[in-house]
Amino acid sequence: MPYPAPLCEIWRGPLAESLHMGHAVICDGTGEIVEAWGDPHATILPRSSAKMLQALPLLESGAAEAHGLTSEQLALACASHNGAAIHTDRVNQWIANLGLSDGDFRCGAHLPFGKEESEAMIRSGEKPCQVHNNCSGKHAGFLTLTKHMGWRREYVEPDHPLQQAVLQAFEDVTGETSPGYGIDGCSAPNFATTMHGMARAMAFFASATEGADARQTAAVQLWQSMVKHPELVAGETRACTELMRACKEPVALKTGAEAFFIAIIPTRKLGIALKIADGGTRAAECTIAALLVRLGLLDADHPATRRFMNAPITNWRGIETGRIVPAVSLR
Repeated sequence: MPYPAPLCEIWRGPLAESLHMGHAVICDGTGEIVEAWGDPHATILPRSSAKMLQALPLLESGAAEAHGLTSEQLALACASHNGAAIHTDRVNQWIANLGLSDGDFRCGAHLPFGKEESEAMIRSGEKPCQVHNNCSGKHAGFLTLTKHMGWRREYVEPDHPLQQAVLQAFEDVTGETSPGYGIDGCSAPNFATTMHGMARAMAFFASATEGADARQTAAVQLWQSMVKHPELVAGETRACTELMRACKEPVALKTGAEAFFIAIIPTRKLGIALKIADGGTRAAECTIAALLVRLGLLDADHPATRRFMNAPITNWRGIETGRIVPAVSLR
């Protein structure tokens, strides 16, 4: 069985001081593997990289249309946002339109991901609400579908009709029966698949045609919303947002906890899934940037690219001591 492959190196002076191993798969519109590093059959939890899949029932059911959801709200349904005002104001308005409040979420509260937002909250003595959770947009989508269908309120339970609808969509687009699930940080089940399955799902999104059927139409609307509103998918300084803005062609990018990352590339009908085995976020960000450069979608010297690939490492005096670079096999 293949082992994880070298994907990212940390250099200090003349030496490669650390090495991040992992798996990466690029699939085409037929679901076939174009290129792979590591083990395409490795079983993984895609974590927040699966949010587009989790949002498919929201659109397929007609709930999104019935409640007049905008492209901004669809982008937030796929987001792991910073908890800035541009995120929380929109999510609060969304659930208010449903006649619901912060207490109806089941994601839990945490300080905003954004440094400025979290520091301001600490200084003011304010406590975070569930809307500050980076997954509150996804949960607003869950609440929309739950209300539309008249289902019971505990929508994160694995046997809830909403999560069963998510599972069916997840298995359909990955082309695999999920072997199980883990409970995500936001309390929703996160279904497992293989690296190939996740890349196949992303290639489905990339090759979907609006109007072909309900699922393909939903897939197109979701990735288009992400590309249209990169600032809502993550936030300022975040890799998803910065790299989507920098790409030469429309590319939807989404990170997931424990160093997962995906890319949806509609102009090429390609999907990418990658996982860093040790969970190192810096390596996942470097690797996705390297793959986009490899495909000619991103300039290696673009300032956004240089923040994550070949990024300088500095010490406490601001002296450059090393770099975060992609492994030789990706260059």
